[in-house]
Amino acid sequence: MAAALDPRVLDIVDLRRISASDLDPLLTRETEEWLRLFGWDFGPSASLVRRYVGLQALAGRALVAGGAVVGYVYFVSEDRKGLLGDLFVSEECRTVENETSLVRAAVEELLRNPTIKRVESQLMMLRSDGRGALPFPEYLRIYPRQFMVLEVALAAGLKPGRAASKAQFDGWSARRQDEAAQVIAAAYAGHLDGDVNDQYRSVWGARRFLANIVQYPGCGTFFQPASFVALDAWSGAVCGVSLTSMLSAGNGHITQICVEPRLKGQGLGYELMRRSLLAFSEAGCRKVSLTVTSANTEAVRLYERMGFRSARQFHALVWDRG
Repeated sequence: MAAALDPRVLDIVDLRRISASDLDPLLTRETEEWLRLFGWDFGPSASLVRRYVGLQALAGRALVAGGAVVGYVYFVSEDRKGLLGDLFVSEECRTVENETSLVRAAVEELLRNPTIKRVESQLMMLRSDGRGALPFPEYLRIYPRQFMVLEVALAAGLKPGRAASKAQFDGWSARRQDEAAQVIAAAYAGHLDGDVNDQYRSVWGARRFLANIVQYPGCGTFFQPASFVALDAWSGAVCGVSLTSMLSAGNGHITQICVEPRLKGQGLGYELMRRSLLAFSEAGCRKVSLTVTSANTEAVRLYERMGFRSARQFHALVWDRG
């Protein structure tokens, strides 16, 4: 029988020194855990990590114990921003100390570059927010967030909202991308979530956000049949957006829902959400999930009224040095 791993005796090494085959057992365990905790098929994301690790092209750090990889974090940087893409530590070595050691190593590496002014992360597996243990506390802001889940059967009882007769609704089309980006930027101007994800702060950033969720598997596989736009009754311009993905068979996810500020409080968000939920039901989904910043109480109340319940708490961590 192999000796038990001691979570206190670990080395942190550059992820580019790790082979894809060495990382593969950990990725397999992570994939199993994502499915168990979130109903989320992490397989496509794991395949991308495996590919880039094999090419020695993924920046990050790995935890190694007795020659075995027991944890990893990877990060990317572009322009003035760094992003912690993922972090996972195997159960036998999963301590707050080991997790925060990985976060610390990644953030220190990123902020060693004087051109990087901001680092963002939304690590749903992280047990602790790391308060008091992470580097550069003078730059750190912590945003509690929730992973909320709805049993889709409950959506059948949702009545059409008052906005159903005041706006037009259409399925998502790529030709709507520029208009949708403008709605996102307007909706998040001065909003708390613009502090969590700076892509929301500009039309250019919102375009990149839309391209990422449509083309890449980070938030599941984009699901066009449950994605909608709301159109202004007078001008026909996009004034609200609900975008969705499939996390796994039977598990849908709301990746983005927002409306123009001038139309807030008129039931447009409710009606967009209701239509997405009904489309998920028609597609055979059993559950639908979303993430929300806890301090966004207006959104949390809407989701709870529609039947969503909080299933997991996590934290968005942002280091911003201007």
